[in-house]
Amino acid sequence: MHRRTASALSAALLAAAPLLTACGSDAHPGAAAVVGGDRIEVAALQEQVRDVRTAQEASPQAEQLVKATGDLSREKLNVMIFDRIVERVADDHGVSATRKEIQQTRQEAADQSGGEEQLAAMLLQSQGVAPDEIDTAVRRQILMNKVAAKLGVGNTPEGQRKLAEVFAAASKSLDIDVNPRYGSWDDEKIQLGTYTAPWLRQLTKRPQPVEAGA
Repeated sequence: MHRRTASALSAALLAAAPLLTACGSDAHPGAAAVVGGDRIEVAALQEQVRDVRTAQEASPQAEQLVKATGDLSREKLNVMIFDRIVERVADDHGVSATRKEIQQTRQEAADQSGGEEQLAAMLLQSQGVAPDEIDTAVRRQILMNKVAAKLGVGNTPEGQRKLAEVFAAASKSLDIDVNPRYGSWDDEKIQLGTYTAPWLRQLTKRPQPVEAGA
């Protein structure tokens, strides 16, 4: 992977944080959401929230970090659902991310950030990503970049619209159903209610394809 791509990825990781949820009901007790028939359990969501809070509380900026992520349950559910949308789009377009790619890309992002510790601190601050979730965030970005490359998407209004349409179609196909306590999902906007996620700005404004063989 070229240094230019690594820089773009590092910036994208720090700017991107997915989003999600749909018209919910009480038809799935114990589930925070159901995506493509698969349940996201409330217990799994709460575990991710605890991981982030534990990492935040260990930071010198603990008070500031906790205050900045007051709606953390919603934010983490957004990410968990969006990962499933990314998986569907990646499968549909025949792209994947190998363990080697994830390790290499994470190392390059860490080098760009001044080290692994600095990368972890920045992701925690900017996205609410706990240290053990970094590989998942890296994988998500690799898949999104490969989809953009597969579609030939560039920094043009037409390309941006095309990419957004692909993710919106995948969102609709998954029939996302969210527990109403977390809000409702908008397939067209690919976001939870009125929540505007940083990922959406990235998808519609700055797609950065990676090389297919990276």
